[in-house]
Amino acid sequence: MPQSNAILPPMRIAVIGLGNMGQPMAACLTRAGYRVAGFDLSSDARAKFSAAGGSAAANVADAVSGAAAVITLLPDGKIVRAAVEGFMQHLAPGAVVIDMSSSAPIGTKALGEKMIAAGFAFIDAPVSGGVKRAIDGTLAIMAGGDNATIDRAEPVLKAMGKSVFRTGPLGSGHAAKALNNYVSAAGLAATVEAVAIGGRFGIDPNTLVDVFNASTGRNNSTEHKIKQFVIPESFTSGFSLALMAKDIRTADELAHQIGVVAPLADKVTALWDGALEALGNSADHTEIGRYLTVKP
Repeated sequence: MPQSNAILPPMRIAVIGLGNMGQPMAACLTRAGYRVAGFDLSSDARAKFSAAGGSAAANVADAVSGAAAVITLLPDGKIVRAAVEGFMQHLAPGAVVIDMSSSAPIGTKALGEKMIAAGFAFIDAPVSGGVKRAIDGTLAIMAGGDNATIDRAEPVLKAMGKSVFRTGPLGSGHAAKALNNYVSAAGLAATVEAVAIGGRFGIDPNTLVDVFNASTGRNNSTEHKIKQFVIPESFTSGFSLALMAKDIRTADELAHQIGVVAPLADKVTALWDGALEALGNSADHTEIGRYLTVKP
């Protein structure tokens, strides 16, 4: 049962960032009965949100004013920090800021501590699952921060996700998200290489993927990416290579910052950074298959 000060419908929620994930996540909140005010610097994103039945604010101050919770869904932690520092003067006393972006864990910890010292509440709660699961409200959410604050925000999180994992102190949600994407990216690259080697030896790629999925090589990429996007060369998963490379880099940088030797993370980071340089910011992350296929 939610605690007495839980953020429940029809309380007001602000969603800052109305991109591929922000739009459907805000729609989930609306369906749950929350009064959602959305804002994005892009007028096209605001117009799309309004056309879908959302309430788009004219500016960020209007969006966050009177909100019990403010959700940030922005490209990185530096942008989150700039946004939060810009709107914090307009926050309601005791408002909860929920950073659901993919931010750097140590920066998140510093920002959260600053917000808490100013009298607000703060948790990091990045997601995994992509646009499809954002639309149907079944995301996996990794929540870092004070348990009492997560208790307050849990009804909000559960309106958007099927699973909410309490990962530990401030920044741990972002650490878990980056580490998850590092493991996912390593698995995708290994699978692409294995399929290329098998194909050169005469094994049908689809058959080899079936072998993986019935054996110990099974992973998210063998189940949901290789046949769907890589073999047909459609490369339309909806998650960008730039974002994947950023998350891998975040995981690798965290290892270095806290003194953990991670040679494989170093190599995977270099691989994906190379793919990003070659393919550009507009590439889908499954285009790592195209990159690895043409590499000498």
